[in-house]
Amino acid sequence: MSNPLYIESLVRSKFPILHEEALIKEIAENGTLVSYKAGEVVLEINHYIKSIFLLVEGSVKIIREDDEGNELFLYYLNGSSTCAMALTCCLNDMKSHIRAIAEEDCTMVTVPIRFLDSWMDKYNSWKAFVFQTYNLRFNELLSTIDSIAFMKMDERLYKYLVDKVRATGKKSLHVTHQEIAYELNTSREVISRLLKQLEKHHKIALSRNNIEFLGHVL
Repeated sequence: MSNPLYIESLVRSKFPILHEEALIKEIAENGTLVSYKAGEVVLEINHYIKSIFLLVEGSVKIIREDDEGNELFLYYLNGSSTCAMALTCCLNDMKSHIRAIAEEDCTMVTVPIRFLDSWMDKYNSWKAFVFQTYNLRFNELLSTIDSIAFMKMDERLYKYLVDKVRATGKKSLHVTHQEIAYELNTSREVISRLLKQLEKHHKIALSRNNIEFLGHVL
């Protein structure tokens, strides 16, 4: 078990929405501080979720997979957040429908799922946090659906790069063309061609396994 006083301080500083003292104490007393290196799997598809995580630092990417193993990138989670899909699976005792992978080194507080349902009744701030999480993720999913339905692949690719820059806070992106192709569910050849076009228009600079984003991100 991690140091409760340290977890308490993290919750206070990173999750101001969770302001009720009794709730903060419960999280601190029952939570565990864990870390993941970039690229490590946080949640796996078709596995039962035993605990919910509160992301303190770093970023996590959420991916769906079809029956044939094709991946589709959905959205990123950043610090001071959690995953709405994981919450849904926990509350309904379902296997995970998503894969969560650390985009960069992450620190999070994990809490056993047995507390989640009771906290919805006991603590208004927890309920507000859960509803806020659902709302944010719902809007992100709508954005993902819109990009698939209405955007051309070059527009989807540029949005993907913008989202990655926002998630990591870094304009130097260490990612291969094949990895991008997997997450956008297309071919490496298509991604390589479109990246070359973006480079030609001075929006990115390409080097081996690295993409330097040259645009502005709001």
